Amino acid sequence: MSQQSRRGKRERRNFVILVSPALFIFSLVIIVPFFLGLYYSFTNWGGIIKPVTKMVGFENYIQAFKDTRFQYSLLVTAIFAIINVLVVNAIAFGLALLVSSELKFKNAYRAGFFVPNLIGGLVLGYIWQFVFNNVFPNLGKVIGSEFLVNNLFLGNPRLAVMALVITNTWQYAGYIMMIYFAALQNVPKSLTEAASLDGANWWFRLRHITIPMIMPAFTVSLFLTINNSFKMFDVNFSLTGGGPSMLWANQAIKSTEFITMNIYNTASLENQMARGQARAIILFVILVVISITQTTITKRKEVEM
Repeated sequence: MSQQSRRGKRERRNFVILVSPALFIFSLVIIVPFFLGLYYSFTNWGGIIKPVTKMVGFENYIQAFKDTRFQYSLLVTAIFAIINVLVVNAIAFGLALLVSSELKFKNAYRAGFFVPNLIGGLVLGYIWQFVFNNVFPNLGKVIGSEFLVNNLFLGNPRLAVMALVITNTWQYAGYIMMIYFAALQNVPKSLTEAASLDGANWWFRLRHITIPMIMPAFTVSLFLTINNSFKMFDVNFSLTGGGPSMLWANQAIKSTEFITMNIYNTASLENQMARGQARAIILFVILVVISITQTTITKRKEVEM
């Protein structure tokens, strides 16, 4: 056996030794639970209380789409996701442009904008619960704003959704800002300087040079914010708890019960594990379709360097 073939065999063996633990853990915590959950979604499994399972076919999926609460959860989650994705990315991109400029103390600003992302979602929800319930009304009295005094954000169904958008933006915009900031550093200054010499203003340079050059950052940022919006649970749980209640389709429901909270309530509080798992599979399919569509569209607009 030649020395080259022995080296190749040794490299393959080392590759297997190094990859096997990670692959085993990934299979144990991701692949196996996913297919097990997929199986349980077609049964009447009830967890420890009802461990004996019986195949029920698509009954859990049909029941989910007939459930008014689940229908509303899909709708309000979609509305929140659209608003949240637009607001987070717009603010994050604006902050990235700000800290990329010749601004004094820009490194301190960059660190300050990123810090909220380090706070856990549950803690953040309770912090902003205090802000909305106490700080905003008192601020309204000081500045003479009747809107802030007379409207309790967490007590109004429409304002509660906006409160979640504000809280999530405050937490997540700094993280997305870092992605845009890193992309902006790779835009060749020679291009913007040449365009400036040709008479192009700031908006023209931003629209026709900067944005096309950093389109990969938009692909990543949109993917992350879409997934974050649909899968958000911790802030939803601690800030509003799904409330306040409202009437929808002649039924009392929780106005900010997003799809993840609906899955949690169905599976854990109502102990309908199989139905909760079916709803989780529906969420997974929705996210896969939206993510593939989004990445396909944005990748077509990317400019190769």
